[in-house]
Amino acid sequence: MRTRRCRIAASAVLAAALAAGLTSCGQEARGGSRYQPPEGKGGTIGLAMPTKSSERWIADGKNMAKQFRAAGYKTDLQYGDDKVENQVAQIENMITKGHRLLVIAAIDGSALTDVLKQAADANIPVISYDRLILGTKNVDYYASFDNERVGELQGQYILDKLKLKKPDENADKHYNIELFAGSPDDNNTKYFWNGAMKKLKPFMKSGQLVVRSKQTKMNQATTLRWDGGTAQKRMDDLISKSYGNEDVDAVLSPYDGISIGIISALKSAGYDTKRHPLPVVTGQDAELASVKSIVAGNQTQTVFKDTRKLAKQAVQMGDAMLTGKKVQVNNTTDYDNGKKVVPAYLLKPVSVDKKNTQLLVDEGYFTKEQLK
Repeated sequence: MRTRRCRIAASAVLAAALAAGLTSCGQEARGGSRYQPPEGKGGTIGLAMPTKSSERWIADGKNMAKQFRAAGYKTDLQYGDDKVENQVAQIENMITKGHRLLVIAAIDGSALTDVLKQAADANIPVISYDRLILGTKNVDYYASFDNERVGELQGQYILDKLKLKKPDENADKHYNIELFAGSPDDNNTKYFWNGAMKKLKPFMKSGQLVVRSKQTKMNQATTLRWDGGTAQKRMDDLISKSYGNEDVDAVLSPYDGISIGIISALKSAGYDTKRHPLPVVTGQDAELASVKSIVAGNQTQTVFKDTRKLAKQAVQMGDAMLTGKKVQVNNTTDYDNGKKVVPAYLLKPVSVDKKNTQLLVDEGYFTKEQLK
């Protein structure tokens, strides 16, 4: 990105502002944006979302567009249909049109280096939304949830449902578990996985949790583009090859769309009966289909991430950048994209199962009628 030029004046007022970290130079020193904005409201914000195949991304895009407009900006909302070349072309078009800010949920976090160099050359700042953009210094801030905590919630939920309290190599009972991970080109995948493994690995080591397929590494468990159909095919394969005389007791799933595919495979294999009950199946994003599945007793758990709040946070960060205000962050150490540590604001996720789906109604995320 272009190097900022700090106008150093001799006045005591300016010196005090610099010392307090309120100028653009002070912000750069803290590792945030290095661009020098033409300050003020107005102009167009480019919103590059990955896909319409997931209801959460549709909601994210709409929420941000609505809130940016309420804050005094126009918006250009685009969906890449899970094709990297589409998203790159959309971002290039936003740059050509002179949009003031780009908010990007990357399809492939490592595929945007060249196009973000173009954004930097055009003096356009970038907020990485939910998925950390990798391999470039030309990303200013990151807005997301505590993604390792998401995995921890999923892993702990499985332990709680199976009543596993502490690792015990002499335990008589063992449970069969299979592991699914997110898309290999999404940086969040490793955070979800690492969080879950922090909880599950001690019990895998003790033998109380058994992965009969022996597919225990993240690169064996990934699901390209988070695709439910891909997950269903893999689950079909795992059942047919590894579970002739045994049942699956739990499945770690990082996302609701993957969970739906897993459950379809399990039902096709004869689960969901008194003799072969469905295993514990986790999830993420509290998508309506999965919440209804939880209410119906199929999927067991999901992790609720209120994307309305995430959209609000991204809008606040973007507006602060464009109006010369201090950008609020709460993590400046953990999100290294390979070129820089990206200052981040992380929101807290919440575990949801059949016992507390009312939370989603109370929060206004869904109506009572929607969950029937």
